[in-house]
Amino acid sequence: MTDNPTKPRKERKERKENAEKRRAQLLEATLRSIATNGLARTTLATVANEAGLSQGVAVFYFQSKNGLLTGAMRAIYDLYDATWRSALDAAGDDPAARLAALIKADFDPAICNSESLSVWFAFWGEQKFTPQFAEVSAEYDAPRGRAIRDVCADLRPEASRSETDRLADWIDTLTDGYWQHLHVFPKTTDRTASMRAALELAATLLPQHADRITR
Repeated sequence: MTDNPTKPRKERKERKENAEKRRAQLLEATLRSIATNGLARTTLATVANEAGLSQGVAVFYFQSKNGLLTGAMRAIYDLYDATWRSALDAAGDDPAARLAALIKADFDPAICNSESLSVWFAFWGEQKFTPQFAEVSAEYDAPRGRAIRDVCADLRPEASRSETDRLADWIDTLTDGYWQHLHVFPKTTDRTASMRAALELAATLLPQHADRITR
C-alpha cells in the first residue's frame, strides 16, 4: 500500500490554521477583556474565560500575561495600520485628498469606537511603565507620522520642513484630542462631528486647499 504524501501536508496546514484561529480568538478576547476590566484586571484567566478556552491554551500560545497583552496591542495597531494605509492608497495622488483620507481614517468606526478607545488609552497609559508597549507604539506610529508629514510637505512646498512637520503635529494633536473627548465624554461627543471639525481645522490651516480637504 502506497502512503499518501499529501496527507501530512494537509494535516500540517490544518494544524497551522487551527493555531492561527486560536491565537486570533485569544487576541480578540484580550481586547474585549481590557475594554471591560481594564489592563490591570485583565489576566490569563479573564482572557481564557472570554475566549471560551482553557487558561492552559492561553499559556501555550503566549507564555505570559505580558506576551498576551503585547500581542493584543499589535493586533489593534495592525488594524489601525491597515486602515490608514488603505485610505491613503484609495485617495490617489492629490495631497489634499490624501490628507483628508488620513484624517478620516482616524475616525473610521472600525478603530474609533468606545471599546477600541478604551483599549488604546489603557495601553498608552502604561507605556512608560512597560517598555514593550512603548516599542510597539514607536514601531507603528513612525510610518503613520511620516505619511502625514510628507503629505503636509507636498501641500506646502514653499515652506520649510520644520514648518510642515509642525503643521502635521497640529493636525495629529487635534485628532488625538477628539479621541480623548470621545473616550471620556461619549454622550456629548460625536464621532462624525469630530471628524468634520478636524477636516475644517486642516482646511483653515491650508486655505488654498480647503475645498479639496473638506470635499
